[in-house]
Amino acid sequence: MLRRLAPTLPLVLMLAACGGGDRPREIAASQVTTIGVNSYLWRASLETLSFMPLLQTDSNGGVIVTDWYVNPNTPGERMKVTVTILDTDLRADAVRVAALREVNQNGQWVSAPVQAATVQKLEDIILTTARDLRRGSVIG
Repeated sequence: MLRRLAPTLPLVLMLAACGGGDRPREIAASQVTTIGVNSYLWRASLETLSFMPLLQTDSNGGVIVTDWYVNPNTPGERMKVTVTILDTDLRADAVRVAALREVNQNGQWVSAPVQAATVQKLEDIILTTARDLRRGSVIG
């Protein structure tokens, strides 16, 4: 087999050497290879929630749980966030955010509603960051 390829080997090597520096750069793959979920969504989620203390992270299961966070500008309320990454593909429906909010009433933390726009905004930020990370990981 090698003898039949030997005459064409220099031609193949020459063609391979024509690396095509003028070709457009390709976007990095959208799937993960080393953890159980999409690595761009995972990294984007960690980056987005980096200002909050983390309580639990599971890269194989795709779950990030923060501890309660009190914004210095609104000390009478606190938030806790859970991000779940549902797929290995970088897709809009592959990330879910759930949030809990409590307000301090007379020294007691009491559950309060979270605006739906808050959860949606966090999902949008994670997706945008993940896409930027992917664009930054171009091949070529």
